Amino acid sequence: MSDKDFFKKVFSVVERIPYGKVTTYGAIAEVCGIKSSARTVGWAINGMSSELPCHRVVNRNGELTGKLHFGDPDLMESLLRSENVEFIKKDVVNIKKHFWQPVLTE
Repeated sequence: MSDKDFFKKVFSVVERIPYGKVTTYGAIAEVCGIKSSARTVGWAINGMSSELPCHRVVNRNGELTGKLHFGDPDLMESLLRSENVEFIKKDVVNIKKHFWQPVLTE
């Protein structure tokens, strides 16, 4: 699979993350066929924050590790809070409550 195909699958998954839900880089990588490519998912969505709901992608612990790519370091949290996503502490969402298991539809 080429990087272009992988990125296209990533974008397809990210655009379907439901309002008020989050998923992880690893869950996206796994559904796109390369379980060990969580970091590549991050690279794929870096800079796409205004075109896709990238604020709904967190790390496996629910941490907002991508927040620096939003320009304003508080924007990612603000967007999630506006969707009623709960936080268990600063920069960490309640992933057990808000996790969405991604699916890939072609």
